[in-house]
Amino acid sequence: MIKKTVQFLFILIITLQSCNNEENSNETSTLDKNNVDPNSILNYSVLSVYSHDPTYYTQGLVYYQDFLYEGTGLYGQSQLVKYKIEDGKPLQGLLLEKQYFGEGITIFNHKIYQLTWKEHKIFVYDVKTLQKIQTLNWIYDGWGITHNDTNLIISTGTSNLYFVDPNNLNIIKTIGVTNNYGSVDKLNELEYVQGKIYANVYMTDDIVMINPNSGQVEKKADLSKIFTQINKTNNPKSIDPGYVLNGIAYNQKNNSFFITGKCWDVLIEVKFQ
Repeated sequence: MIKKTVQFLFILIITLQSCNNEENSNETSTLDKNNVDPNSILNYSVLSVYSHDPTYYTQGLVYYQDFLYEGTGLYGQSQLVKYKIEDGKPLQGLLLEKQYFGEGITIFNHKIYQLTWKEHKIFVYDVKTLQKIQTLNWIYDGWGITHNDTNLIISTGTSNLYFVDPNNLNIIKTIGVTNNYGSVDKLNELEYVQGKIYANVYMTDDIVMINPNSGQVEKKADLSKIFTQINKTNNPKSIDPGYVLNGIAYNQKNNSFFITGKCWDVLIEVKFQ
């Protein structure tokens, strides 16, 4: 009798352990599948919606002294334009020569820097007149550009960000951008705000916030539902899958961001929380 009791208890313990292991296994797989750290989510609210010229294949966006500056792409159509947000009508503008595909822009020390894609040129303009004052040679493809207090920061479509001297484009340092799963490439339009780099990730609805020292993605905003939030039924990607989110301009007065995309007909002001 004692022997049978011991055998029964042994079988019961093994069964309970097996059930417990199976339960833990199921719980782990569920957690892995839905593993989203709430601290890594960059929430946002929509403040305002403005019109945007849908012919602009947006590559770079900067808000400076109450004007919006935009660099656009495509061969034969690349532009640099300046306009008021309220009506979107260009006040100044220029068309790049047809052999250049315009990319990101930034304004640093009263100069506009405009990247080109595969032509390895950066055009420098006077911010007041938009007159070209310099052409610099850049060794990589150009995607996005911003700046901190001393350096330009350039993306090239990879996971690298290059900090460069604004006078001669000598590379001061390079950081590789990563998240918890590995490198993050296709970094595109950039904006440097309060010690962080914000970047569009090309062909996604994401804006990531990057630590400029470590390269770590600290937060990510998912804007895939932005058109539903502004009660707009037509997503530009339904017209062309390349009409993606691309354009981040910081509005210091409201601590907000203007965002748009390639050939979007809206410019949306959001506040990240």
